[in-house]
Amino acid sequence: MAPSRLNLIRLLPWQLLWVSEMGFFEVVVLLIQRYYKFFLEGCKNTIILAFFSVALGALGGTLLSLMRMSKFKVLKYPAVAIVEFVRGTPLMVQLMFIFYGLPMIGITFPDISFIPNFSRFMAGVVAMSLNSSAYVSEIIRSGIQAVDPGQMEAARSIGFTYGESMRKVVLPQAVKNILPALGNEFVTVIKESSIVSVIGIADLMFRTNDVIAVTYRSLQALLIAALMYFVMTFFISRLISFAERKMKNGRQ
Repeated sequence: MAPSRLNLIRLLPWQLLWVSEMGFFEVVVLLIQRYYKFFLEGCKNTIILAFFSVALGALGGTLLSLMRMSKFKVLKYPAVAIVEFVRGTPLMVQLMFIFYGLPMIGITFPDISFIPNFSRFMAGVVAMSLNSSAYVSEIIRSGIQAVDPGQMEAARSIGFTYGESMRKVVLPQAVKNILPALGNEFVTVIKESSIVSVIGIADLMFRTNDVIAVTYRSLQALLIAALMYFVMTFFISRLISFAERKMKNGRQ
């Protein structure tokens, strides 16, 4: 996760002149050959960040959705306020408040010696997962409400508690309904994770800016980053479609 530029190979003045005489796509090929390790490292960090953000966002979203559907106002209203506030404010603002604001009130993320810049990474994960949980909560709530109410009544009639009915009967059926939307959320988080580069997390966008800083070829580097984002999101979309087809076949 370390945002280090020490291993970047800076182009010499005569090399910059040579590159300037090359065609657009020739420069793209040159950048891939010369800096592919930095782009791959950025992809790895982006996927790790997105995975933890969506996983924690799914847990938080499930909790918020259950709180929002609760009959108890002490649970319902705070959940509504959190969801509406998070959905109504920019992710950049949330990231700035978590990374810069929390330390001002004495809340800091720990540093781990064998994971460089762990506190930055945790700030990014917390901001991304908080933002994701607000959207996932609405996805899960709609999925639960799409399940036939008779399923809950049948579970309660055979002696299940409300919690057991929700956990063993309703939620497993809701997951099948919301899987495509959760997959789309994962794809969205991968693209939105580019914003964490502003706090020094070495994601794909951060590494792309590193390459731009030493080559002065912004469009070519951004094209490579765009293609890598496309490959990641396309591959994940195909996996979600495959899982959805398997679930449909299992229901037939």
